[in-house]
Amino acid sequence: MVRDMQETIRETNKVLRKNALHTILEQLDNRVMQINKKERKKKYNKMKQDPYNFFRGSAYLFYYDVSRIPFQFHTPADKPTWIMGDMHLDNFSTFEDEEGNLVFDVDDFDEGYLGSYLYDLLRMVVSIRLTAEKQGITDDKDEDKLVKAYLKSYRKQLKKFTKQEEDPVTTVFTIENTKGPIKKALKKLEERKETHELTKQTITNEDGVRVFDRNKEKLKEVSANEYKAIQKAWDDYQSTLPIGKFKEDHHFEIKDIVKKLGSGVSSTGLNRYFVLIEGNHPDKNKDDIILEVKEARPPVPAYFFEYNENFWQHYNHQGERVIDTQKAMHHKADPYLGFMDIGNRSYYVRERSAFDKDIDHDDFTSYKAIEQTVKTMGKISAKIHARADADVKKGLLAYHSEEAILDTIEQDRKGFTRELVTWSRFYKKQVEEDYEYFLEWLETYFYKNKKEN
Repeated sequence: MVRDMQETIRETNKVLRKNALHTILEQLDNRVMQINKKERKKKYNKMKQDPYNFFRGSAYLFYYDVSRIPFQFHTPADKPTWIMGDMHLDNFSTFEDEEGNLVFDVDDFDEGYLGSYLYDLLRMVVSIRLTAEKQGITDDKDEDKLVKAYLKSYRKQLKKFTKQEEDPVTTVFTIENTKGPIKKALKKLEERKETHELTKQTITNEDGVRVFDRNKEKLKEVSANEYKAIQKAWDDYQSTLPIGKFKEDHHFEIKDIVKKLGSGVSSTGLNRYFVLIEGNHPDKNKDDIILEVKEARPPVPAYFFEYNENFWQHYNHQGERVIDTQKAMHHKADPYLGFMDIGNRSYYVRERSAFDKDIDHDDFTSYKAIEQTVKTMGKISAKIHARADADVKKGLLAYHSEEAILDTIEQDRKGFTRELVTWSRFYKKQVEEDYEYFLEWLETYFYKNKKEN
């Protein structure tokens, strides 16, 4: 009798959580985002690789959970932070800034929104634990130390900003002030040529014209209607760029367009294109430029946070929201950042950099290497939160976020660290449990009951 009761209790808990998972995935991916079955299957096949990839693709579930918990260290509701919205270890990378400097920074702004800084930290510390386990670090205490290292680095960097020892507007992370895998990644790129991406993605056809290489597995021909729709919207895109930045009439002349397949986990199902433009380089073999045109949807946090009327009045175009998030968080941001509508969908545009490179997890060869990486990421997290406020000309915030955040943390510094260490340890186990439920859901429901649409 007791054994039956225990089994009923365990089973009930499991059923309730699986039902929540089912409802969230069906509501958001199916009804709200309207991702078709084929694309959902691609996304879920990526998510089922391991708990970390499941976590990357299930931001809905994360925000459903955390937005209902009254954490002690939220900033006041009237002092939100411009958050990245999907902060995890793989949303940082190297790239070349506007002046040709190689830097390391955050690289995904699709979920940028206003909310408590704590949501970015909560998502990040769980990703640190999941990544550490993938690298063979299975002791909770060792994971705790990595979380603490990240949080300490974040807090110390905020202090440097409040004391005006450093300026969040101009702070960048380069080969001179980074260590370990990040420094290694930047070092490798010093030898990379500016034409790397052109060589990788394009060929010269029989007429001597550079075009995209359709034999590439992740490049697909666009339909005639898609091509015309992008051409039609191209002037609208150019009108969103800084006046006088590009003076040559032919600079943005479209030479070729393809559809880009194989996007990241959470972006699966969103349209993405590569557009080859004429550019203007002294060497005619180098002047072509690849621009990425990506569909933008409302940010995931918005579905779970209190509605912010001021924000939505300012950003009724999702592409504009994404590029302004990047401009707010980056120093000397991509000069090609712009936005437009194609049909009834919003898009943003950015350059496809030859120097865009993620940190290779194979470089996490030791505990120290991971620790060095998360410490730098802690500093960068502080920088983007401190920068995207009153320091930015187009910022929505009339105050300095670093001051509001530190006022909250310093009330109980040890308690702050303890809460995030304890919670992230718990939530990592929840993610691993949810991952198993997700695998069951795929086999018992999604693969069986969903027809192609």
